[in-house]
Amino acid sequence: MNKKTQLIHGGQTTDAYTGAVTTPIYQTSTYMQDEIGELRQGYEYSRTANPTRSALEGLIADLEQGSYGFAFGSGMAAISAVMMLLDKDDHLLINSDVYGGTYRALTKVFTRFGIKADFIDTTNIDAIEQYIKPETKMLFIETPSNPLLRVTDIKRASEIAQKHNLISVVDNTFMTPYFQNPLTFGMDIVLHSATKYLGGHSDVVSGLVVTSDANLAERLGFIQNSTGGVLGPQDSYLLVRGIKTLGLRMEQIQRNTLAIIEMLQQHKAVKQVFHPSIVDHLNHDIHEAQSDGHTGVVAFEVADIAHAKKVISKSQYFTLAESLGAVESLISVPALMTHASIPKDVREKEGIADGLIRLSVGIEDTQDLVEDLEQSLNALDN
Repeated sequence: MNKKTQLIHGGQTTDAYTGAVTTPIYQTSTYMQDEIGELRQGYEYSRTANPTRSALEGLIADLEQGSYGFAFGSGMAAISAVMMLLDKDDHLLINSDVYGGTYRALTKVFTRFGIKADFIDTTNIDAIEQYIKPETKMLFIETPSNPLLRVTDIKRASEIAQKHNLISVVDNTFMTPYFQNPLTFGMDIVLHSATKYLGGHSDVVSGLVVTSDANLAERLGFIQNSTGGVLGPQDSYLLVRGIKTLGLRMEQIQRNTLAIIEMLQQHKAVKQVFHPSIVDHLNHDIHEAQSDGHTGVVAFEVADIAHAKKVISKSQYFTLAESLGAVESLISVPALMTHASIPKDVREKEGIADGLIRLSVGIEDTQDLVEDLEQSLNALDN
């Protein structure tokens, strides 16, 4: 089954009870039992399982070529559930230019429970092993990373994790299962902030986790049910609906992104452009080998924060907002927004300059987006 077909026909495609083509919103907290412990279709309480959420969980498992899917109330809830696989005094390795929310959770929340993290350069795959300690239990990577789009070799990272008996995790939010499937390269867990491309319409907040490992699935299911950060049926329905058009959206987003990058690379006000499609981008060849396309997230640097603010103020079609991956194009300054929780000295060390602008390219007309961004940059001369 090709990917566009799988987006429509993956998972549970019709309602088992009525034959409805679209899985209904089962807005219920509990389910009638015929006898004590005798459950109809296996449903007892909606924190444990809900038919609408089950349809979504089956769909994302199929799309990521995994066996078990889990839906949470946000991307951070999904990440937190994965971190709960660790015990007190366990240690994990994670890429140093990670999303600010992940950095905040690890440094401000999970440290209180005795879980330690080292933020390292995972793009230098040969250097990862020097950071592994006896207490290291997990290797967590974003590829491409947020916001500098740095690429980590998924297959080699999984081999290192297997060699040292580490749980290997990939945040696949930027690429989506339409363009990248980390489990096929040997990773244990793949997760998404489904708020982004999978939902695609800025109307739902969600996180998804997939694994093919039965033991990890049992543990994740226990954590999901015990801590209760599950996705509700209304949001599950919206996410299934959004996923159906993922392929069409990602292809238009990719066309727009490549045209925008071409303009940015030629504009004199732009100091540097960050995107894996660029031939001299770090690990470009690795990205091409492990992915089938390109994310719509682009970062570029202008002189300073004042210039960045002026570019944003002049734009007509790029909305100033956090998040990414929706049908509308968004623009942000990571140093002041998504990565503001990371200390300034750490940001600067990682290359997240104050003048760095992050775009999330949408599905609008290509020419309109290119011309709008170009006129915004031209305003820096005035």
